[in-house]
Amino acid sequence: MSDARRFERSSRLDVPVSALAAWHFRRGALERLIPPWSGVAAKGDAPPVSEGSRVTLSIPVGPFRTEWVARHESVETGRGFVDVMERGPFAAWRHRHSFLPVEGNAGASELRDGIEFRLKGGRLGNLLAGFAVDRMLKRDFAWRHRRMAIDLRRHAELSDEPLRIAVSGASGLVGSQLCAFLSTGGHDVRRIVRARPDASRGDILLDAERGEVDAAGLEGLDAVVHLAGEPIAEGRWSEAKKKAIRESRVRGTSLLARALAGLSLKPRCLISASAIGFYGDRPGSPIDESAGRGTGFLAETCELWERAAREAADAGIRTVHPRIGIVLSGRGGALAKMRLPFSLGLGGPIGSGRQGMSWVALDDLLAMILFAIVTPSMSGPFNATAPNPVDNATFGRTLGKVLARPAIIPTPGFALEVAFGELANEALLAGALVKPARLAVTRFRFDFPELEDALRFELGRPRD
Repeated sequence: MSDARRFERSSRLDVPVSALAAWHFRRGALERLIPPWSGVAAKGDAPPVSEGSRVTLSIPVGPFRTEWVARHESVETGRGFVDVMERGPFAAWRHRHSFLPVEGNAGASELRDGIEFRLKGGRLGNLLAGFAVDRMLKRDFAWRHRRMAIDLRRHAELSDEPLRIAVSGASGLVGSQLCAFLSTGGHDVRRIVRARPDASRGDILLDAERGEVDAAGLEGLDAVVHLAGEPIAEGRWSEAKKKAIRESRVRGTSLLARALAGLSLKPRCLISASAIGFYGDRPGSPIDESAGRGTGFLAETCELWERAAREAADAGIRTVHPRIGIVLSGRGGALAKMRLPFSLGLGGPIGSGRQGMSWVALDDLLAMILFAIVTPSMSGPFNATAPNPVDNATFGRTLGKVLARPAIIPTPGFALEVAFGELANEALLAGALVKPARLAVTRFRFDFPELEDALRFELGRPRD
């Protein structure tokens, strides 16, 4: 390319080159490589890399969105491939992915990303946007290489054999990334869906409202991960909304547990989600799994949610309940909602600021779920939270620091009560400092034990 700009990044990884290459050629790799803060999304189900295959991305360009269509070529299994932009925001783009052995060390490999591109507008485009694009690539590929290293290490540590795993809630924030994480690790992942199952993809039907479940599709699985449930923090809680929150969890879990219990070839384990809402509002000292159930709608719902899986446990299926904390992801959930006001300098403590915020980095949560699947000693509830919970005021100050903005504007509790009613009192103004005591005595290792590092990773704000 004439007038081309070039970018290259290389990283040494502690896995054989065969493992590095296989990760890239599996379904889910693209989803794992899209930075969560970027606003980029794959359109449709991106196919695994093969000669001539194409992927279409929806990408933000200022206040608008456009499509990026890339074609794969020069595919060499085990060694690398090239993606070429057919349509998109650049005048030209060619990205070579290379997987190289490390001489004298069969257990290590080198990942090399090399990009040649031209900006639209020629010299003027280079002058106006060249520096910004170079900076974006440096940030994005530093993040991509770190995530890849984390995923590859996790699978090397935890995945002794490929497993057949079904996941409900597969279109949600956690479920979609869990499917991609497991697929790139070599596992056969099936999606449990509420409607219109795709037989070619191996989807399994579970419709709690109609009481319908495809029991035959559940036969012979190694594990089932049940994450589905009505969103909690969307709008005020009417009686109808509360009923939907509770019944989507209790009825769906009960239907699934009953179906699993009746199978001829039962799964080794059922990972049935719960939440730290089980503990209710617990101001003061940290608590762990030894604490009893709290009070309030969320606590009661979590207890019923866990109890609904009992039929599977009674049938001899190892049943695990991760009590999930506030999941940190730049792609969605609480952090994505907080990002805009904090970026504008409008963030600060909520209510008193003393309520506990027990958080967990998304990548650590995905690893916890796989760890629970492959660890026979894991059963019953465990706290799926980071080891260092903080209060709300500390969370706000840390987020402000990461975004380089002040975080001093408080949100009065009474204003939230007026706006959100019962939701405010249970989910925004209440909390607990929840510690993962059960995980602490296992071999599980956190990649993101500290809040600031987790926020920087998810928001693309590395330390200078």
